[in-house]
Amino acid sequence: MNTILVGAQWGDEGKGKIIDVLTEEADIVVRSQGGNNAGHTVEIGKQKYVVHLIPSGILRPGKKCVIANGVVIDPVALVGEIEGLEKRGIKLAGRLLISETAHLVLPYHRRLDEQRELRKGRNKIGTTKRGIGPAYGDKAARTGLRMIDLAQPKVFSAKLKARVEENNAVIESLGGEPVSFREVEKTYLEAGKKLRPYIANTVCWLHRQMENHKRILFEGAQGTFLDIDFGTYPFVTSSNTTSGGSCTGSGIPPHRIDRVLGVMKAYTTRVGEGPLPTECAEVSDLLHAMGREFGATTGRARRCGWFDAVATRYARMVNGIDELAITNLDGLDTVKQILLCVAYECRGKKLLYPPNDADELLHCRPIYRKFKGWLQPTGDIRSFKKLPVNAQKYLTALAELTGARLRIVSVGAQRDETFRV
Repeated sequence: MNTILVGAQWGDEGKGKIIDVLTEEADIVVRSQGGNNAGHTVEIGKQKYVVHLIPSGILRPGKKCVIANGVVIDPVALVGEIEGLEKRGIKLAGRLLISETAHLVLPYHRRLDEQRELRKGRNKIGTTKRGIGPAYGDKAARTGLRMIDLAQPKVFSAKLKARVEENNAVIESLGGEPVSFREVEKTYLEAGKKLRPYIANTVCWLHRQMENHKRILFEGAQGTFLDIDFGTYPFVTSSNTTSGGSCTGSGIPPHRIDRVLGVMKAYTTRVGEGPLPTECAEVSDLLHAMGREFGATTGRARRCGWFDAVATRYARMVNGIDELAITNLDGLDTVKQILLCVAYECRGKKLLYPPNDADELLHCRPIYRKFKGWLQPTGDIRSFKKLPVNAQKYLTALAELTGARLRIVSVGAQRDETFRV
């Protein structure tokens, strides 16, 4: 079975952990979009791992992982990630492949990202300033450099020189410091030499694996409402974070996908700017006080609120979500009364789906249904039937309002704090 796993909210839903759990029954894990602006955290025993470009499936011995064509790669960051994992005993040789057509994130992309964000002032998007947007911009403009270029030093240097000259002119016009061609060339060619053994035509390789009946798991980064087409534009990322992006970002056709699994928290969070209809200071204070909800990539405190079924209903439709994994249920263990957004009220109208205009979404007010809390710890529970009755009722409502079948529940950060329904 080939499975796409997507975030059904604004990212940070706990996809890294669910990928790690599902990898047990997969042969290959594929990352198909985004860059090192994403971070997936997995806790195994006393060990905590944070990966940014490498699929979190790499933590399961014997599993193979692919960074596919839809990802934008910072080669220096990727080398650091590989070396960091190897120092902790994770073997990558023969287990990791990198698409030769994946585009590169270069230092001038980061400078452009930073300068453009600074110029927006109060209207900033909240980007991680990792250069992801400008790298995808070059890809769309057909001026980007790719891994296949990095594997050919002379080709890479010639193309890089032209791109540095052009981008430095733009950076300086925005008030930023230009990048040094010589420094970038030296650093990136060193990284390219280390990455060369991993670079391959991953499309052909993946199709061969399917012919041999291997099970593929597609690891999404960010979430549905950060999708460049379907998210709260312009407060979004620069790639297709929805299920369709897994196909275009890997070269696997849609009819070879068997299942789409959507991951969502038992409440709602987002990092960065933009509308968040159910945002609630009380929920944020509760979770932050517990040491939860800080970004794996930036360390920024996440904005938190009640569960938004209007959003997840739309996410189910856009992604074709068949099954749900609900994470962080234990985060609500101490809450006496839980609110669940079932619709929006906007300018006197009741809405069951979010408006596409981000400014209009700012005017939406949540219509809540109230649920009694369970007021007891759930971290040691490993069965839906053993959950407190109020917790069962709440999870059932989340699935019914979203419109997909509940399959997985997570009640803690550890790998084993998970059960299937």
